[in-house]
Amino acid sequence: MVFKEPNKPVGTVAELFAGVGGFRLGLAAAGWSTVYSNQWEPSTKRQHASEVYAHNFGLEGHSNEDISTVAAIPCEFDLLVGGFPCQDYSVAKSNSNSASAGLQGKKGVLWWEILRLVGTHHPKFIFLENVDRLLKSPSLQRGRDFAIMLASLGAEGYTVEWRVVNAADYGFPQRRRRVFIVARLNGPEASERMLTTDGVLAEALPISSWSNSSTDSLGPSLLGISENFGKDLKISPFKSAGIFANGQYLTMDVVAKFEGVKTTLGDNLVADVDVPEEYFVAPDAIAKWQYLKGAKSEERTHASGYKWHYAEGGMVFPDPIDRPSRTILTGEGGTSPSRFKHVVESKRGLRRLVPLELERLNGFPDGWTALGSSGEISDAKRAFFMGNALVVGLIERVGKVLAKRIRKNP
Repeated sequence: MVFKEPNKPVGTVAELFAGVGGFRLGLAAAGWSTVYSNQWEPSTKRQHASEVYAHNFGLEGHSNEDISTVAAIPCEFDLLVGGFPCQDYSVAKSNSNSASAGLQGKKGVLWWEILRLVGTHHPKFIFLENVDRLLKSPSLQRGRDFAIMLASLGAEGYTVEWRVVNAADYGFPQRRRRVFIVARLNGPEASERMLTTDGVLAEALPISSWSNSSTDSLGPSLLGISENFGKDLKISPFKSAGIFANGQYLTMDVVAKFEGVKTTLGDNLVADVDVPEEYFVAPDAIAKWQYLKGAKSEERTHASGYKWHYAEGGMVFPDPIDRPSRTILTGEGGTSPSRFKHVVESKRGLRRLVPLELERLNGFPDGWTALGSSGEISDAKRAFFMGNALVVGLIERVGKVLAKRIRKNP
């Protein structure tokens, strides 16, 4: 596949934490043109993901440097996007009277880099993706991290929508749950209509029903939220969908609505003849795979001599091919038996999934990760990319609605 930007783009995109380009692919299909991208992997000499990105999209507008060293994005853009790591977003005390100057993430420095660039550029829209546990972290202050994100975006003038999305609920061949966050500069007030029908996410990802609606406010102080929000809560107050504006949030549980064709793992498998021999499970390794996939209730002993009871439920083995796959994880590659790697039954025996199949489950073109600007990419690294990636088709759906909104209010 030779990638081409849209001829007449609806708007321009800056992409942070770009990975191998899932956001860019989905948004290009929705009519958006990416004018800036940044991908940097710390603590590694070879920048594999950046190489794949540059090989497929070219180097124009691409940055392979630590985001903390990017003082400003060197061009104008309408939409800022990125899938950023979920870490600790607590706020440290400062002697400064300025709230923005007083922010210091203890671990979640990458969120503060996003916020810094938001404050520098104030794009019309922001579209972020993260693991769904962001809504309930950390364990001792349920929902605190997300509350800080909402409040800090609100302080920059944004209305924020969020939705926990399982890709399989909208017909895609992978049960991948992520939280999508869409923010609009000077956006509308929080309301039930925005959550159920009128919002960007409600239009892109329709719902059939909703329940357990609740509303509350966040305090004006980010430091106060950091120190007090979520204390003594066993569950997060943030449900699977919500909207935040002017210090108030409205949140509810929602059920997806989809009436199209649902695709499966089996729809994305290659022919056995195209599967290298090393992907087939050796007969003498099957028992190990069965043990790791099976239910367990056993005593285990640490090297120090400490003993504890370990228990976990069983998994379907091999993976059924008549339904969407389980979530692809970063450890999918390699030949060693694993509880979490996919294994399917074939005419030639049990086998793992090849990189091309993993690409298909996320909606990437066949062979997208095979080459980087410095040459071939290993199968293990390609699997790692897909464990970190997003489902391209979901990005396209949201991108199309964002395109409609920017056409109405350019």
